[in-house]
Amino acid sequence: MRIAQIAPLTESVPPKLYGGTERVVSYITEALVELGHDVTLFASGDSQTKAKLEAVWPRALRLDPAIRDRIAPHMLLMEMVRRRADDFDVLHFHMDYYSFSLFKRQDTPFVTTLHGRLDLPEQQPIFNTFNTAPVISISDAQRHPLPQAKWLTTVYHGLPEMRYMPQPVEQTYLAFLGRISPEKRVDTAIRIAGRCGMKIKIAAKVDSADREYYEREIAPLMELPYVEFIGEIDDGQKADFLSGAHALLFPIDWPEPFGLVMIESMACGTPVIAFNRGAVPEVVDDGVTGFIVEDEIGAVAAVNRLHTVSREGVRKRFEERFTSRRMAQQYVDAYQAVVRAQKRSRFKLIDSATS
Repeated sequence: MRIAQIAPLTESVPPKLYGGTERVVSYITEALVELGHDVTLFASGDSQTKAKLEAVWPRALRLDPAIRDRIAPHMLLMEMVRRRADDFDVLHFHMDYYSFSLFKRQDTPFVTTLHGRLDLPEQQPIFNTFNTAPVISISDAQRHPLPQAKWLTTVYHGLPEMRYMPQPVEQTYLAFLGRISPEKRVDTAIRIAGRCGMKIKIAAKVDSADREYYEREIAPLMELPYVEFIGEIDDGQKADFLSGAHALLFPIDWPEPFGLVMIESMACGTPVIAFNRGAVPEVVDDGVTGFIVEDEIGAVAAVNRLHTVSREGVRKRFEERFTSRRMAQQYVDAYQAVVRAQKRSRFKLIDSATS
């Protein structure tokens, strides 16, 4: 198939550091190329891919301090895709609802993977209005706030099978990996480690939007003797960081749509201890790849049960459920479904016009 992947321009594909959506777009794109498809990636010019790169903006917007209006480059992106739409069998957007109004008027079939939270009230009228735009969820839990959306399927995220491998290192700490924000609850992770009498290493990004929260609530906790704040790490550092942990702590306080870091941890054979929110029950196999808990007390109890989890078993379950090849093939199935639906719709229009 001739497939267009359309990524946000905020980060490169893949991102240099933090950036879940752009990282997943990269995994999908490269796996589709490996499956033999003709793929074009619309992204920032500093992206790296085996597909054809259509550079919309010279570099990722987050890395360009001169950019003050981030909407303008994305409007340019939409127009570039529109002009080339006829070159493709299907367009795959990763930009929320940005494409709905324009591309429902185009002939080329399109799908949108929704990567973020969908429980915000202002999103309701959008999906009431555009209730024929085919969308793909990254978990079944993500769908709950928007039953009116035209859900095509759910495709769980996947990683290249060899991207993160278990490393032969001793496990000496608990780990927190991701972004420091109120809903990610690094403060809860720190308390869990303290109650277990264990060291915790925190590899996390602090967004400018969360800087005040970090300085007020989190920075003082970083001074505790059992806490080590590493900062933001890149892909090349993750395998060692996660392999050295007894477990990844994921004490979220929001309806997490998926949680890519959980399968990164599983790829390294490291169990996940996660709060029962959002997609967690769909990603973590309780007792196999970690433990699903309700609160801090449950998390402490889970740490004490880590000896019952096989790290080899964690890695095996990752290979069974969360590889990028499996993910890409499921997307191909979705593409073929929207192409068939578009053809049926055209035939009906032709039949009604000639009858």
